[in-house]
Amino acid sequence: MNQISLLQGILLALMAFIVGIDFWLEGLFIFRPIIVSTLTGLILGDVRIGLVTGGLTELAFAGLTPAGGTQPPNPVMAGIMATVLAYTTGKNENEVIGLALPFSFLMQYILLFYYSIFSFFNVKLEKAADNADGQSFRKYAIIPMIIVAITYALVVFLSTYLAQDLMRNLVNSLPEWLTHGLEVAGGVLPAVGFAMLLNIMFKLEYLPYLVIGFILATFIEFPNLLPIALIGASFALITYFREKNNANANKEVFLTDEKEDYSNGI
Repeated sequence: MNQISLLQGILLALMAFIVGIDFWLEGLFIFRPIIVSTLTGLILGDVRIGLVTGGLTELAFAGLTPAGGTQPPNPVMAGIMATVLAYTTGKNENEVIGLALPFSFLMQYILLFYYSIFSFFNVKLEKAADNADGQSFRKYAIIPMIIVAITYALVVFLSTYLAQDLMRNLVNSLPEWLTHGLEVAGGVLPAVGFAMLLNIMFKLEYLPYLVIGFILATFIEFPNLLPIALIGASFALITYFREKNNANANKEVFLTDEKEDYSNGI
């Protein structure tokens, strides 16, 4: 078991502030769990835990995307707290995914509350736009983003530094049957997340690639996942270049059909 220092707590809060801005803008997508967990592990001095928890949490949240005004469980808090819990409690990576979900739900409801009260700024933005007041428009557009970013920083600092002893004692006091259940649930969640992603992206023509990937990952022993990732990238490139060549061929056929025949002088 490890202790999070004040400096590490501040660095985690600063990271959460930056990630909160990116989550609001959806600019660089560093708010995804695979990035957030890796950065958290780097700050805590254990990149391996960050990579493992980040990969598992990313799979669990892969199919959860905002739709309209709805908000799914928050991926930022899930990524940060899964890594922090694995680091401070010594629990395995599958188990901490289940333990990190309450923090993800907490941030989800905070954001939903913010999105409700931020309608106040819409009126101000519309008025600034009607008056061509660029300075006021920028101000009212930036204020909600800063509020969200500060909230991320505060929640992360409180959860990772101030409440770490409470969390550790709570986790250690859980009965064995419950911790085992969380471990099983944590092992299932990545599969559920991947299935939700496939439900959106799956096409029958890509089924052979899925079967090949499943066989490689399940029945052939590799020292790590790099060979499978390279094979998957190769299949992606094959598909990309084939579709590109087909598109160019169809374009040439279309242009050829459009040309008129002047061989008879008419």
